[in-house]
Amino acid sequence: MKPVLSIVIPALNEDAGIGATLQPLHPLRMRGVELMLADGGSSDATTALARPWVDAMVDAPRGRALQMNAGAALARADVLLFLHAETRLPPLADVLVLQVRQGAGGGACWGRFDVRIAGRPWMLRVVSWLMNLRSRLSGIVTGDQAIFVTREAFEQVGGFPVQPLMEDIEISRRLKRLGPPACLRARVCTSGRRWEQCGVWRTIVLMWHPRWRYWRKPALRRLPSACCNTRWLRPRRRMSDPSNCAPLRMPRIPRCRPRQPDMAPCCPSKAPAISACACSAHWRAA
Repeated sequence: MKPVLSIVIPALNEDAGIGATLQPLHPLRMRGVELMLADGGSSDATTALARPWVDAMVDAPRGRALQMNAGAALARADVLLFLHAETRLPPLADVLVLQVRQGAGGGACWGRFDVRIAGRPWMLRVVSWLMNLRSRLSGIVTGDQAIFVTREAFEQVGGFPVQPLMEDIEISRRLKRLGPPACLRARVCTSGRRWEQCGVWRTIVLMWHPRWRYWRKPALRRLPSACCNTRWLRPRRRMSDPSNCAPLRMPRIPRCRPRQPDMAPCCPSKAPAISACACSAHWRAA
């Protein structure tokens, strides 16, 4: 029997949370939803923990875009939903997506959910609200909002662009040409671990910097690796810990070359012994 919806989940070394993501989706499987795990070469127990909870698994090259494209190629449903491994769907997500497809005029060909970022900082609630508002106004969707799309529209735009970052931003730009997204009020819940580790304000600035460059410079869309330096998104190190201190590098001092006298002596046996160097302004003879 053909599934009514295929959920593609890219994963890489997610054994700590993959079970918490997949187990709540079991009722959806009972309603005819297909779960597809696209593994990018995990070195931990991700695949072993996920196997009882999914309908199919596919090994793909590492990279979220490559993994999602590989999962979509093997999925059997006409509607695809792409779910990050750290994101939880609402209980009736499949029903809501199918209602969008059965709307007036055939419904929207793609859409997303509202998002809630889980975590202790109160600013995460504000960030979530702003993300949902920005997405509703601009039509640009992030992967944390669980993008869903018909197979026809997905193939029409060429799938996810193969780039290391912002593949969700780029596919949103392409899908907008086919029509606006359906913005569902139901919320998915995504992990706030990165926000807590790096700090809320710091994460906001450092996430928007490459996005701003990406939007302002079309050349970066052809060469996405030029704007995908993620070293500033690493957690801050505590300098009080001596193990976090990088070794100091001493400056390189140029070697001195002996300086020759302006005039050689007439007698070689009385040649002066040079004790000065080229970096000195004077030299003296012994």
